[in-house]
Amino acid sequence: MVIVNPSPSTVSEFREEQRRQVTINSQLQGMRDLPARTRDDIDIQLYANIDNPDELDDALEYGAMGVGLFRTEFLFMGRDDLPDEEAHYTAAVAMLQKLGGATATIRTFDLGADKLAAFLEAAELEEANPALGLRSIRLCLAELGRRCFRAQLRGLLRGLCPRAAQDHVPMISGIAELRAVKVVVDEVKAELTASSIAFDQAVKLGIMIEMPSAAITADLLAQECDFFSIGTNDLIQYTMAVDRVNEYVSYLYEPLHPSLLRLIGTIARAANSAGIPVTICGEMAGEPMIAPVLIGLGIRELSMSAVSVPEVKQTIRSMALGDAEALVKADRKAGDRAEVRAMVSEFVFGLVGQRKGRA
Repeated sequence: MVIVNPSPSTVSEFREEQRRQVTINSQLQGMRDLPARTRDDIDIQLYANIDNPDELDDALEYGAMGVGLFRTEFLFMGRDDLPDEEAHYTAAVAMLQKLGGATATIRTFDLGADKLAAFLEAAELEEANPALGLRSIRLCLAELGRRCFRAQLRGLLRGLCPRAAQDHVPMISGIAELRAVKVVVDEVKAELTASSIAFDQAVKLGIMIEMPSAAITADLLAQECDFFSIGTNDLIQYTMAVDRVNEYVSYLYEPLHPSLLRLIGTIARAANSAGIPVTICGEMAGEPMIAPVLIGLGIRELSMSAVSVPEVKQTIRSMALGDAEALVKADRKAGDRAEVRAMVSEFVFGLVGQRKGRA
């Protein structure tokens, strides 16, 4: 918005808003070392999503407790050759050394669709709908990407030894795909063992749940992996059959749609029943308005853009788990996304009022 020749009162109004924002940011930064703990003493883990090790300093500055999603695609982008095993090893070690023992979850490469590396461009794939085509773990298991996948696994298995880190794979559709991944992981472990190369024998292997098929069978998947990460960006798109960057249908992209909340609840219950952690690492996790809903659904770990950590933490510290669970219970009776959003807005604005009252 551009205001031409603003009046003195308009200038004064915006200067006051600027001072207010500076005060708010100062208060949020003051919470950096405080726990993300609800008023009834439930601790929530807040992690950062990062694209490369250089972003770690900012993540820690904003108060992230570790890395919930380390995207490895940067190793493939802007280069003509393929990153070798050593490149993957070096990137993992660089990140983990900076973290100094804090938890980190590294995702194997999620290429294809709109993320094209040189070797994919050279293959000249002809796909009518790349978003539903040869991408992510499908590419890793195909002949075109298998060599890259094995090199990455070798580097990561070496780099994670013996550090507080874990590995997960994107876009798993069901049990068969997960088992195919585990076969490749076991083969790579056997190769490293035969070569007397040190690696973490007990490294945890998790999956990204980004498709309704995985969400609906989460109880089965939970028996065969160590943790879940819910990628809500794709889960929303696949559930609602909507391209969020398509101007004609983007209005249908709704994180608080009742169907999506039911899927997340299903995933959380399956993970909790199996005794494995579950993290939200899509953009939903960084929305202070949505955090109470996710926590009420049973989520205890959120991973987001680092700049969102302070504000989400403030929301968590203002609420009680029991109230969030009551909110979710009320949401389940709503059949329309507008009803859900209205209830959530009322809940969060109520928290803001309580904070002002305590101040």
